[in-house]
Amino acid sequence: MLLDALVRTSTRVAATAGRLAKIGLLADLLKQAEPDEIETVIAYLSGAIPAKVGVGWATVQKARAHVGTSARLQVRDVAATLEQIGKASGKGSAGEKQRLLSELFGKATKDEQDFLFRLLTGELRQGALEGIMIEALAKARELPAADVRRAVMLAGDLGRVAKGDVGSFKIELLRPIKPMLAKTAEDVAEALTELGGAAAFEHKLDGIRIQVHKRGSEVRVFSRILNDITGELPAVVEIARKLDMSDAILDGEAVALAANNRPVLFQETMKGLGGGVPFFFDILYLNGTSLLDQPYTTRQEVLAQHIPDARRLPRLVTADAQQAQEFFEAAIAAGQEGLVAKGLSSTYAAGRRGGAWYKIKRANTLDLVVLAAEWGHGRRHGRLSNLHLGARDSNGGGFVMLGKTFKGLTDQLLEWQTKRLQEIAVRSEGHVVYVRPELVVEVAFNGLQDSPHYPGGLALRFARVVRYRDDKRAEDADTIETVRKLHHGSDADR
Repeated sequence: MLLDALVRTSTRVAATAGRLAKIGLLADLLKQAEPDEIETVIAYLSGAIPAKVGVGWATVQKARAHVGTSARLQVRDVAATLEQIGKASGKGSAGEKQRLLSELFGKATKDEQDFLFRLLTGELRQGALEGIMIEALAKARELPAADVRRAVMLAGDLGRVAKGDVGSFKIELLRPIKPMLAKTAEDVAEALTELGGAAAFEHKLDGIRIQVHKRGSEVRVFSRILNDITGELPAVVEIARKLDMSDAILDGEAVALAANNRPVLFQETMKGLGGGVPFFFDILYLNGTSLLDQPYTTRQEVLAQHIPDARRLPRLVTADAQQAQEFFEAAIAAGQEGLVAKGLSSTYAAGRRGGAWYKIKRANTLDLVVLAAEWGHGRRHGRLSNLHLGARDSNGGGFVMLGKTFKGLTDQLLEWQTKRLQEIAVRSEGHVVYVRPELVVEVAFNGLQDSPHYPGGLALRFARVVRYRDDKRAEDADTIETVRKLHHGSDADR
């Protein structure tokens, strides 16, 4: 496939507002991709590069010295060159990277250069997030979207699914699957309404989401974003080895406990992962049998048969909002973050689609993406301080800025933040450093207000940083739709 075809589709997708129209454009392009290039095509359309390239903004900018006169670059040639650049190391590697990149850009037309520049600097925002790409692949293959979505959950990667037979992907021990996620509900009453009656309410721990795979005495632990963190959680591994089951996949949370058996703050758990202990709230596989399609109630019965009470979460099944509210207050009093409400008949499916799980938290918090930061002054001189915060736009792609904050940042966090943001910087304008939208930060705030200063028409009031969410990617951040829903809810309360 010519890169030009991909670039033209990317441009049209970015200019298209409707979800179905975006899907149609992407599907038409995917039909043209060869089997050995479709993984790359999907990655590029999603604004990602399959392999780490290791070039900065200045290197990419310098490569734009010459412009190609005709569209002749093939997608597979671009991928091969970027892979070669990523492998360059040692003495003289910087010059070699620059030479290879300049040769590549010299063959690219202006539009192709613009696309590659934005792809390499993390500024390619065209609305082709994974949810839309799944629908597009399904349309291109003339398959039910649910089948493709399930295959992606089991494979953990859309590109891998695109290259293979969708029906061939099965749950496998020691290969992580994408986790089921929860939507946000304002309170327990809303969660009950959304779930249509009785629901299970579980304590929501302020810890690290884990997926534990056990095969005999072998245990592997994976994070929410499917990274292998086995070596960082020895206590979890030791506890899992002693569980009364041979082969299993468990979903849960790892937290560090204080002397009084109360959970410590998330950031303290992150500092000392080794002391984190597991609490399991779901079981996905047991002794050769997948439980993904079993209802929540059945999975809980199996979980209770094999996991001791001390390693499971407190739980209440009720249709009574008052009982659920009292359970919520008890969870908060015990130092937990809140509750997760779950549909009793719900099966296990990756992502938030379908609205089978709802999280309820007391504090007004959002997981937002850092878009830029400003150099500080006074005590913070020489440090990147004031953060520009954005919510994810699930329909149009990209991120919608909601405000700025420098509150809640300790000296230690400022030092780390300054170094990390410079590593992902794409450009500077005066005292503002713009970065690739990669880092997710949890932000507490006192409310939302209408604002003409930001494109979404809303701004956070008294925002402050709670923590960076190392366990989340930008595509896991809260959406502008969630923010607007919170704002409308607060208007109704007034």
